[in-house]
Amino acid sequence: MLSSDTAPCNGLGLSVEAVDLRFGGIHALRGVSFAATPGQITAVIGPNGAGKTSVFNTISGFYRPAAGRILLGGDDITATPVHARAARGLARTFQNIALFRGLTVLENIKLGGHHTMKASIFSALGYGRAARSEELELRGEVERKVINFLEIDHIRHLSVDALPYGLQKRVELARALAMRPRVLLLDEPVAGMNREETEDMARFILDVQEEWGVTVLLVEHDMGMVMDISSHVVVLNFGQVIACGTPAEVRSHPKVIEAYLGAESEAVA
Repeated sequence: MLSSDTAPCNGLGLSVEAVDLRFGGIHALRGVSFAATPGQITAVIGPNGAGKTSVFNTISGFYRPAAGRILLGGDDITATPVHARAARGLARTFQNIALFRGLTVLENIKLGGHHTMKASIFSALGYGRAARSEELELRGEVERKVINFLEIDHIRHLSVDALPYGLQKRVELARALAMRPRVLLLDEPVAGMNREETEDMARFILDVQEEWGVTVLLVEHDMGMVMDISSHVVVLNFGQVIACGTPAEVRSHPKVIEAYLGAESEAVA
């Protein structure tokens, strides 16, 4: 369960090495390679259809690449099942909110931490003493750390159905944090948000990286936010990496300006 320390985890390095991904005749990823530095924020950007979601799904274990490797903390996890990747410290949010409707904010967040519980499945189903003790401990730690950290104490007993979109996105981040991630994948965390909500989410992501030491890999279309909070940016186009580097390097890269930013390049300069 969640650590009692102020910074509950240390980020792991994540490497994508020469990954190829095909869907029938569609070559979605072509020799994609990049690395996310431990404890830093790395962004993956690119135009629609560039392969960003395919990269995330391959890292998460939803897709199996035709070639190449995914390394987490130096260990090859290419063939590791999704649930085992979570146990190793990999957590993810989704572009389309994937909360459990009808459950409260607290119940949704606690689900993120259940994979860390040690009680047997039979004890859990019967809600035995060991399971009950762990459940209470998990709830307490979630309330103290994740809920307070993301400033959502005032909504913890509300159904997620009753929440506005921006708060639902924050609850999804909270559920991922309850998994005690060492690498956190954020799939368009500010999509559909207004400016104030975007600024709040950017602040929370920075706090996760700085205070918790989590390695963050995000896909995002909001170039202003990407350039503000990322230490490293990877640019995809047609399933290939066309540039990578610091935000300043990527912002002025000719291939990026041509393939992605175009006339918008001045807006993010």
